Amino acid sequence: MANEAEIVAALKTHMPAVLRWAGGVAKELRKHSISIGGKESGSSNTDALTLADLTVQQLVVDALRDCDPVFRQCRIEAEEETGDLHRFAKEGPLTLSLDPIDGTKQFRDRSGDGWSVMLHLRDEAGPCYSLVYIPSAGPHGRWVEVSGRTPADGVVRAGDDDPSLPARVALDAITPVDPSTRPASKKFYMIGFIDRQPERCAEVTAAGLEGVDADLTPGSIYDLFATGAFGGSLIHSPNVYDFPVSQQIAGIFGGRAVWCHSGETVHYREFWMDERASMLRLPGVVACAVDAEDLETLRNTAADWPLERYAD
Repeated sequence: MANEAEIVAALKTHMPAVLRWAGGVAKELRKHSISIGGKESGSSNTDALTLADLTVQQLVVDALRDCDPVFRQCRIEAEEETGDLHRFAKEGPLTLSLDPIDGTKQFRDRSGDGWSVMLHLRDEAGPCYSLVYIPSAGPHGRWVEVSGRTPADGVVRAGDDDPSLPARVALDAITPVDPSTRPASKKFYMIGFIDRQPERCAEVTAAGLEGVDADLTPGSIYDLFATGAFGGSLIHSPNVYDFPVSQQIAGIFGGRAVWCHSGETVHYREFWMDERASMLRLPGVVACAVDAEDLETLRNTAADWPLERYAD
């Protein structure tokens, strides 16, 4: 059985090129009318499903199948159902999790450049490696790569891609984010509050922070959080395919992700299947921040908000 370090090393070696290829395919598909149905959660961000989601997932899952046999020793979670998913382990301590197109609504509507292709590796305690490629940001796309779990062992890279170089080489050329010079933003990304989104954002702002609706976020939250343009997030029932990346970023900069109703640090031992959106979610409202005071403000603000995502 491969250990965590072996799998992370293989991911670093093989997956930058794969995500770059997948992002290129998605960028080309974006030029066409590719919206399809299939999700009815009531959230426009969640329900936006495109042929690109399915195509990109097929590419990434099958690359994981083929690039290195250690990947098949992991469990796999994927937001869609395409790809050779049954080739991966049914049980085990490590899980590979994929979001083929994060930000599908703006991808489909051509309304922004923050959509991304992403994956991470985690155990029950949390993520240990994350890779995000943002094809339409910057001159030639942008990267966010997160390794480790704590300030002592963690590295966050966030910067522009250079397609004249192999993907791994381009990533290695990006200077890691320096925690001592990273800005301390009071902006917090918010999503998942369905019909009460504007109201919930206003409550966070009234508490002394700035609640920013996901639809108004100027780019990928992972890039914005990594570089300090945002201080974190407040999310109702975050899905397990993308949120762990934010949790990992917070942990490396000395922050945390907690459940607002209890203050407990987020773990991955408890999920629920959102049948309306066809995705696994963490329960309740989750706050994620680098700054401890900001985290406490988020938690206190949302502590009594309903734990159920849907009112009916």
